[in-house]
Amino acid sequence: MIKLSATAYPLTDIDTATDGFNNRRIIGQGRLGTVYAAALHDHQLVAVKRIYPGLVLCNAGFGFSSVIKTLSLAHHPNIVSILGFSQAPGERILVSEFVNGMVSLDSYLHADQNNDGASLLDWNRRLRIAAGAAKGLEYLHEGVAPNIVHGCMKSSNVLIDEKFCARVCDYGLSFLAPPQEKRGLVGYVDEEYWSGGGGGACKGSDIYGFGVVLLELLSGRRCEEGLLVKWSLPLIKDMRISEVLDSRLVIPSDIKPLVRLAKVALACVGNSRKNRPSIVQVSTILNNLEIDHQFQDQNRQELGKF
Repeated sequence: MIKLSATAYPLTDIDTATDGFNNRRIIGQGRLGTVYAAALHDHQLVAVKRIYPGLVLCNAGFGFSSVIKTLSLAHHPNIVSILGFSQAPGERILVSEFVNGMVSLDSYLHADQNNDGASLLDWNRRLRIAAGAAKGLEYLHEGVAPNIVHGCMKSSNVLIDEKFCARVCDYGLSFLAPPQEKRGLVGYVDEEYWSGGGGGACKGSDIYGFGVVLLELLSGRRCEEGLLVKWSLPLIKDMRISEVLDSRLVIPSDIKPLVRLAKVALACVGNSRKNRPSIVQVSTILNNLEIDHQFQDQNRQELGKF
């Protein structure tokens, strides 16, 4: 199948689709811009990210359209596809797939510390989300050419659809932010990120961010600019896993899958870049973990019938 590159939309079309960037259409605000729910002229629902004006000025001479066209070639069930873009003086717009039932993992786990949202993500679903997000990141790192470094792997960039399938979004957009821009990144990237020379976004920093996401899934706690890692790592190293687990959920009778998940998170955030596992290794472990857990769960259900 031929992969089509991103569509270039006139700014007038985007303006119409968002009702003039109406505040009532805002569905999110992040590190790089404001996201609107929009309906194109063919009634297709899309998500429109309007990059903040200050960031547009920082990248006035950068090849925005060429980067977006390259990113739009990525298609996978566990990522949110980029469909198009629009640009004009002072404006950079990204048009992405609209995910039905879209809620970020961050919102499920942390919005007003919503117990109902967190309880919807039982341990089975959390294992599934971890495996799905890993598959999405694996595709970006290894399954598409050229490979894509996410650059800001965190729970707000993992969307959960109505079937509780994880979809990784906002990948490859680090070029839009100044190198030392810390907003929305602190705690989700390693210390090497901020150093000169070999610092910055890379596959290794993505692995670190993914490890933090796993810790959020396990604990239900916020990243808190790195405090989550400092709190949880000693507990995991001492195998005090039950103390890490989200207190809003009942600890399962078989804790082994969650111990394994915690060890994967430890490998992602507890090592230097050169000693971290690759996303292929991480994804393989989490995928096997999900399959094994589903199989055991089905067996328990079958035995319960007798």
